[in-house]
Amino acid sequence: MRHLTEVPPRRGLVIFLNGTSSSGKSAIATELLRILDEPCFHMAVDSFHAMRSRTPVPPDRLDTVLHRTWQGFHRAVAGMAAAGNDVVVDHVLSAPWRLDDCLSLFVPEDVVFVGVHCPEAEVERRERARGDRPPGLAARQLRQVHAHGLYDIECDTGVLDAPECARRIKEFLSDRPAPTAFQKLRPAP
Repeated sequence: MRHLTEVPPRRGLVIFLNGTSSSGKSAIATELLRILDEPCFHMAVDSFHAMRSRTPVPPDRLDTVLHRTWQGFHRAVAGMAAAGNDVVVDHVLSAPWRLDDCLSLFVPEDVVFVGVHCPEAEVERRERARGDRPPGLAARQLRQVHAHGLYDIECDTGVLDAPECARRIKEFLSDRPAPTAFQKLRPAP
């Protein structure tokens, strides 16, 4: 058995799926884990929210608790990638600070930024079918989630199913252009 000091150094790849709630990110992530050639982790902020205790949070502290959860999620993803793990991130960049935080933490050349689009009527239909999201959440997120306007690759789950989106993302990985979207979006030092 190898000692920890004998593990070859490696930077992990981050496949960053950004889209509204109910846009199909989790389905694409599940497919990517099935078809990618390297072991990979699916990290979704919903999983981090689910890990929080059920202790009631007073309304005046809720925004702070949620903000800290998002910050912790970003740092956990960055830590997994820094340790050499490939990660598929399932995210909703519905507040500008979230993208800024990720840009400051992730190695920009190791991020494949994927825009997951879906028509408003379809995300609303999916939202109703799920029944676990506040009505209108995805529609409210549409205005902000893609506001930065730049991706390495985009897919529309209103047109393509999750397996096809995952296949296209996998094909894109073999010939990624430089600079990446994260390199372009990251502010100059």
